[in-house]
Amino acid sequence: MSSDDALTPSESSPPAPAPGEKKGLSRRLYDYCLKWAGTPYALPALCVMSFAESSFFPVPPDALLLPMCFAKPKRSFLYATACTVASVLGGVLGYYIGYALWEQAGLKEWFIPRVFSQAAFDKVRAMYVGNAFLIIAAKGLTPIPFKIVTITAGVAKVGFGEFVAASIVCRSIRFYAEATLIFFFGEKVRPIVEKYLTPLMLAAFVLLVGGFALIKLYR
Repeated sequence: MSSDDALTPSESSPPAPAPGEKKGLSRRLYDYCLKWAGTPYALPALCVMSFAESSFFPVPPDALLLPMCFAKPKRSFLYATACTVASVLGGVLGYYIGYALWEQAGLKEWFIPRVFSQAAFDKVRAMYVGNAFLIIAAKGLTPIPFKIVTITAGVAKVGFGEFVAASIVCRSIRFYAEATLIFFFGEKVRPIVEKYLTPLMLAAFVLLVGGFALIKLYR
């Protein structure tokens, strides 16, 4: 693995916690993931993180993808591709957990409340009725943990092909949008990417769906 994927300490270090602040589990995992960004194994670490986040890991891959892209903008699309493929494959594992193992292997008791809440699980599952593709595609663009989307899709017995297609759409839109902005504008877009990317992507998704709906309506 080339050292080109490694970040310098200043590029990979997250903001320091406030004096006396105790780090929670999520923060400690976040810091641990960013440490990989400063090594020659950043790209494999990104793939593992993206795969795991789609089924059980609590830290989103953006936490590693963004600093890697900002440090090496010319490799942004490579990182986005790796992140997308690994995330979709991890989503297949999440789907299988929900489809085949949720009740039989007792995983429900392990995931709730360790990985996500019962309320969040029930809410997402209820949304799938009659709208599975759109819900998966839309939810995959939001900060909602993707593992909730993948596992609930399996529990709800969403069609596998429909699930995979929607996962590819939402994951590629999210990661390639980040990569595209950073590739062309670099550090200039850091505030936009970190604060406003999700609402912008959701707005674009709504416009896209609305456009197809209008075309279908007036054909």
